[in-house]
Order: sequence, then structure tokens, then C-alpha cells
Amino acid sequence: MENPLHSSAYKVLSTSIRADLPESVSQSPLSRRGFMLLAATLSGCAVADPSRTLSGAAATKTTANSAYRTPAIRGPVPRNPDNSLSSNFSNDAGIAFSRVLVSGNYIAMTFDDGPHPQNTPRLLDMLRARNIKATFYVIGRSVEIYPQIVRRTVAEGHEVGNHSQTHRLLSKLSDSELRQEMSRCQNAIGRAAGVRPRTMRPPYGGLLQRQRELVHKEFGYPVILWSVDPLDWKRPGASVVTSRILAGASSGGIILAHDLHGQTVDAMPATLDGLLRRGFKFVTVSQLLAMKTDASSAQMGASAPSY
Repeated sequence: MENPLHSSAYKVLSTSIRADLPESVSQSPLSRRGFMLLAATLSGCAVADPSRTLSGAAATKTTANSAYRTPAIRGPVPRNPDNSLSSNFSNDAGIAFSRVLVSGNYIAMTFDDGPHPQNTPRLLDMLRARNIKATFYVIGRSVEIYPQIVRRTVAEGHEVGNHSQTHRLLSKLSDSELRQEMSRCQNAIGRAAGVRPRTMRPPYGGLLQRQRELVHKEFGYPVILWSVDPLDWKRPGASVVTSRILAGASSGGIILAHDLHGQTVDAMPATLDGLLRRGFKFVTVSQLLAMKTDASSAQMGASAPSY
């Protein structure tokens, strides 16, 4: 016997859908199979719209998963050496950096636009297997949706930086809007993981010199750009991302990547292993800044936008 609820739902949804369509389309009957496919599609769209969960939402509390274990890696991987390097850089170190002059083969790996519910945990597994600490420039609204991922990121020794609340082009904003973007993201990180970001990266690399001075003075943030951009936001393929990073890496460099994109995370095992085999040692951005030598006063600008 047919479920009357199914029949009623079919009539209500198909009627409402045809009401929003052009007359030529709305006159065509919607088949039962078409109804089921359309209902499934609309349901998927509703789930995929995370912004609906943000309005007025309180900070999410997630119980720690003490039973979590990093999945086993097939075959041996190189390991970043243990370090107890300081991350206490001087507030006078500088306002903006795309690389840092240091003694030794140290580099900082940075990831923008997260946290992402699938890609960021995969990336954290890869970093953990290699004893690498990275810096994640997170978007505040994504932090509010996935606070447990930010907590895991911090718990595993990585640094979290401010990448604004909504990923707008900050150079087009007023000072009050800029302050709001910084404050809201900073507060989201604090609610999620109990830490305060120490550096920021502007979306698209766009920040006026006057704005750089403002965020440095009012928030204490040095502006962190990059020395290597693999253009992974264009999704050129994992092997291309790897080759571009390996070709551009140098001592004191700051490497840009995006854990928002699956191809970028797919590229990381070969990228990280390749850098380790070349003798590079990974540190966080704050650790890199704390190593800064007196000769590195001249700052370099970014040459390409970060998306």
C-alpha cells in the first residue's frame, strides 16, 4: 500500500516547485522519479550551505576524541627533526614578511582558507607522520562551523593565524570593517581552541601599507605573505603543485598552499618528503620570525594573489 505521506509530500513539493518555474515549464507534469531526484538534490543543497548555521550560533563544544589514532602510513617517510625553538619574536621584528633571513635551512609551510572538514584532517595526519609543524591561516566563519578541527590543529602543535572572518579583499574595506574582520576571526579562534593568533595573512595578499601598520599596532600582527606560490588554487594537479614548491623553496622561505583544495593535500606527501630529503627543516611562522637575523630588515612583497 502506498504511504500517504509520500503522496502528500510529492503533491506539495511538486506544486511549490512548479509555482516558481516559467509557465512553459510549470505546465509539464513532474514524474514520481523526477520528484525523488529533485528532492534529493534540494536536500543536498541545504546541507551544503553552511552559512545557515552561523546566524546567532553560540560557540560549539565538542568532546575530545581520546581514542583517535593517526592512520598508518604505508612505507617509511622522512621525519622532521625535533626542535624546541622559541616562537617569541620581537614586536619590533617588522610589519610585513614574505621570507625571513635565518641561519640554517629552515622554512615555514603555511595553509590558507581552512579548516576544511575532510582535507584538513587528512593533512594533519600527513604532518603528524612526519613530525612537521605548520601554520594554518584560518577563516573565522569556517572556524565557527568546524571548531573541533581547529582544536586538533592546536593540540598537535601547529600554529593558527588570522585570515579574516569572511575572506574579503581587505584593501577595499574601511578601517572599522578591517577591525571587525580581524576581531571576529580572532574571537572565533579563541572560542574554538583557547589561543590567540599572533600573525595574520590578508586574503589575496591585499592589504594597504596603512592597513598593515594598523593591524600591527592594534592587534600586534605582522603581515605574513609568501616566497613560494604554487598557484594551487587553480588546481593544476598534485604533481604540478609539488614541482612548483620544490623548485621555489629556499632557506627562510614561507610556502603558500591551501588545505581547502583536495589536490593540494594530495600533493603534500611528495612535497614534504622532497623538502625533507633536501635537508629543509620545518618550523612555524612564529618560530621563523624568532630566528630572524639583523640583516633581514628589507622586506619583499608578494608577487601573486592568494585565493
